[in-house]
Amino acid sequence: MITEIVILAMIAAFLGLRLYSVLGRRSEHEEEVIPHRFERSETPPPTDHAPRALRQPVVRIAGEGSAPVNEAGIRAIAAADPGFDLLGFLEGAKGAYGMILEAFWKGDKGTLRELTDDDVYESFAQAIDAREEAGETLDNRLIRIEDATVRSAELDGRTARISVLFVADIAAVTRDADGNVVAGSLDDAIESRDVWTFSRNVASADPNWVLDETDEG
Repeated sequence: MITEIVILAMIAAFLGLRLYSVLGRRSEHEEEVIPHRFERSETPPPTDHAPRALRQPVVRIAGEGSAPVNEAGIRAIAAADPGFDLLGFLEGAKGAYGMILEAFWKGDKGTLRELTDDDVYESFAQAIDAREEAGETLDNRLIRIEDATVRSAELDGRTARISVLFVADIAAVTRDADGNVVAGSLDDAIESRDVWTFSRNVASADPNWVLDETDEG
């Protein structure tokens, strides 16, 4: 009987040492600092008002000889407005692109009034009025924004202006007063290329940018 107890105690001690060795090695690995592929940004996240001094990738330019001009424009804007963040601006511009399109499609003049200057607003408002007079509605969808690229940037006095090329997939449908489809299809998204120019007075306490010009890309 005593012999069996001794044997069982030796087995328990052996298993305890084995568990300790396994758990000890595991805890040592768990305490190691594991390198991450991407470090977390210490900059604050963008606000939900767009476009303002916010964030996204890099200035890429189409056309030879444009890069130095754009770089100079971005540097001038950043010098005049220390809070300016190009990457954030592009994120905000993408948000504004979607908001403005959605407002135009729905005929939401209030949102358009907040995000555009007088000339652009009047153009949108006239198009909305003409659509309503014709008894037509738009049932459009912004599927995705494929790219947002800075095309030009300048500081004119205290006014900063940045043009952005948006490449997006949009499904567009026009319906008549009875809801019948008269043009387009939601099943077929079409690539849209738009150059929108946003402006802001860098001396203003208001951080918001407004859309002041639209063109096709």
